[in-house]
Amino acid sequence: MAIEIKEVIDNKTLNDFVNLPYTLYKNEANWVPPMKKDELHALLPDKNPAFEFCKVKMWVAYQDGKCVGRIGGIINSLWIEKKGQNIGRFTRPEFIDDKAVSQQLFETVEQWFKAEGMVEMQGPLGFSNLDHQGCLIEGHDWLPSVASDYHMAYYQQHFDALGYEKEIDWVEFRITFPDALPEKAFKVADMLTKRYGLQALNFKSGKELEPYKQKVFALFNKAFAELFGTFQLPDKMVQFYINKYFPILNPRYVKIILDKEDELAGFLIALPSLSEAMQKAKGKLLPFGWWHIMKALKKPKEMDLMLTGVKPELQKMGVAALLMNDLWKTAKEDGVKYVETTGMLENNHVAIQMWKSFEHIQHKRKRCYKKAL
Repeated sequence: MAIEIKEVIDNKTLNDFVNLPYTLYKNEANWVPPMKKDELHALLPDKNPAFEFCKVKMWVAYQDGKCVGRIGGIINSLWIEKKGQNIGRFTRPEFIDDKAVSQQLFETVEQWFKAEGMVEMQGPLGFSNLDHQGCLIEGHDWLPSVASDYHMAYYQQHFDALGYEKEIDWVEFRITFPDALPEKAFKVADMLTKRYGLQALNFKSGKELEPYKQKVFALFNKAFAELFGTFQLPDKMVQFYINKYFPILNPRYVKIILDKEDELAGFLIALPSLSEAMQKAKGKLLPFGWWHIMKALKKPKEMDLMLTGVKPELQKMGVAALLMNDLWKTAKEDGVKYVETTGMLENNHVAIQMWKSFEHIQHKRKRCYKKAL
């Protein structure tokens, strides 16, 4: 059957691009559908400020009039400037288990990258490291967090067949909080607090958290500066992510530590798990999606660890452990025992060491692929 590749240039093709995963994964028990409105806004130049420094093209594949695949290409000038190489990012690839479909989609984006002077392509990567990134290659029998992704198990075979190789992996963990922390943990925390003049902050309301939103992202830019896939987020992008994520946070699950100058030394952002609620919402707030989400936020069963950042000069001083201790206290109050992390780079040993004090398993792995052009 003939395959037709169309560039996303109108509402019809854009809607098909956004809607494809909702049909592709409809029978996958562990897929967590994102909010369609958020997905749509991420792909609109007048909604997403990343288009100010990114050149973007998207395509959809049709077979017998049915949408059977999609792919996007991003030329991110800030990423290219950081890397010093013309590297394109392919993004949001989804396709049926038909190698002819995936081949034509990837050939299309490869040709565009070549025409734009790219020498290599990597992905799946989004507009930033707070966007979709990586292809799930291990852990398909686990429910992902809302900040992670689920992909068809056959995708890896398609990437191999298309000549793509591993660039780097992200690993994810499931942590089991104990009923009580050892006395040593409190003694170490007390010692660190006194030695470095640290102060832990906890929040009960969004109003209390408000003064720290911009400071969190300022530290985020510093703490993540050297990691793969990251670049300095411009002010407009910072505001874009504040508007997207902060309204759904439960302030009690945000932990902040100040240094002796009352500057931000570290932060931890967790969230009551919304995965089951998002499955029930099916990508929409109305008519009842909002109710499932609010219920999950107020009566958590599990928790997702979304983001942790520590001043570079303090990253080996135990600040992350202090943040985790504070999170444990809140989790214990709410009866939450299990925590899902988002992906962390396999070579980010400082971050991975955060779990050494807790029972944990590494149960998921996502991969960034690359291909020379």
